[in-house]
Amino acid sequence: MRNDNLKSYLNLHLIVFIWGFTAILGALITIDAENLVWYRMLIAMIFLGGFIAFKKQSFQVPIKEFFKLIFVGLLIALHWIFFFKAIHVSNVSITLSIFSLGAFFASLLEPLFYGRKVLWYEVLFGLVIIAGLGLILQVEIKYLEGVYYALAAIILGVLFTLMNGKLISDHEPSVITFYEFGAGVFFITIYFLFQGKFTADFFQMSLNNWVLLLILASICTAYAFTASVKVMQRLTPYTVMLTTNLEPVYGIVLAYFILGGKEKMSVEFYIGAVIIIITVILNGVFKHYQNKKENL
Repeated sequence: MRNDNLKSYLNLHLIVFIWGFTAILGALITIDAENLVWYRMLIAMIFLGGFIAFKKQSFQVPIKEFFKLIFVGLLIALHWIFFFKAIHVSNVSITLSIFSLGAFFASLLEPLFYGRKVLWYEVLFGLVIIAGLGLILQVEIKYLEGVYYALAAIILGVLFTLMNGKLISDHEPSVITFYEFGAGVFFITIYFLFQGKFTADFFQMSLNNWVLLLILASICTAYAFTASVKVMQRLTPYTVMLTTNLEPVYGIVLAYFILGGKEKMSVEFYIGAVIIIITVILNGVFKHYQNKKENL
C-alpha cells in the first residue's frame, strides 16, 4: 500500500510538471482563450474516446452521476478559459504564482466536502501564502487584470478537484474525463453559436498552432488530466492541490528559459514566490507528521 501511494505521489509530480509546461504552450498558441479551450477539450475528448474504446471499457454511467459530470465539465471549461485569459493579459509567471493559493482555498473548502474539521496550520499557511502574493502584487500591479482571471481559475480548479475526488470512487478516470470534456465542448459550442464565432477563419490556424494544440490536447490534457483523476484513488484532494502548488515552480522556471523577456520579473516577485514555495513545503511537512501522529 505504501509503495502504491509513493508511486501515485511521484506520478502526481510528473503530472504537475506537465501542467507547468501547459502554461508555456498556452502562451505560445496565438488564438483566443475560448477558442483554445474548445479545441483543447474537443481533441482531448477524441483521444479519450479512442482509448476507452480500445480498452473496451463501458461508456455507461448512472444518469444521476452523468449530470454531476456535466456540471464538473462546465467548471473545467471555465477554469481553463480564465487560466489562458490570465496568461494572455499578463504572463505565465503571474498566472502560476496566483495558483499557489490553491492549497489555501482547498483547506477551507475540503472540510465542507468531506466533513472534516478545518486545520489551524492549513489556514495559517494559507495566510502566509497570501502575504507572499501581496508582495508580488505590490510590485507587479500592472498585471492586476491577469490576477483576477487567475483567481477565478484557481477557485474553479479547487471546486472541480474536490468534486472529482468524490466521483473517482465509482467510475474509471478516463470515462469521467471523457464526459467532463464533452460537457465543456458542448457548453462552449452553445456560446460560440450565439456569438456566431464558427466562421471559416475560426478553423484556419497556422501549422505551428495546430502542432502545439495537439501536444496540449494529448499529453498535457488527455493523459495528464485523466492521470490526475486516477491518483485521487489513493491521494486526497488536498494532497493533490498541495502538490499542484509546485506547478508555479516548474512553470516559472520553464517560462524564464523558454519565453525569456516578458517572463523576467522583479526581485520582489521572486522573493514572494520563494515565500509561497517554502510555505507549501512546510505545509506538506506538517501534514505528514499530523497524519503520522493520528495513525499511532
